Amino acid sequence: MVQNVPPTQTWDAIKGTPEAQLVDVRTDAEWNFVGVADLASAGKQAVLIPWQVYPAMQRNADFEKQLRETGFTPEHHIYFICRSGVRSLAAAQAARAAGFPHVYNVADGFEGPPDAEGHRGGTAGWKADGLPWRQK
Repeated sequence: MVQNVPPTQTWDAIKGTPEAQLVDVRTDAEWNFVGVADLASAGKQAVLIPWQVYPAMQRNADFEKQLRETGFTPEHHIYFICRSGVRSLAAAQAARAAGFPHVYNVADGFEGPPDAEGHRGGTAGWKADGLPWRQK
């Protein structure tokens, strides 16, 4: 089972645990137009590996291979994030099945659920929690 971890707890782990790393599994378009977590003050940067490939949005068949190529080992604590926490949960489950035992899903993702007007980023998630992020 993959644990859902609040964004603020994820940020604390990224800052305080050398083996902790954030993997953003959104698409290129989301990274470029919505933004990415800014981990510079923790001496790290988010690893960008899409779970689905735009525009067809099929599963990235090389996902697990790309995790290994990035240098991740079973000792790493990998926190997966997407827009709202759905794709990142699937990615974390796949990573666990591929031999990475310390995987976590960032609850509510980068932007969280839509608010009453249908806008994301203001009610829950990385951005709404006031954690560091930047436009790519």
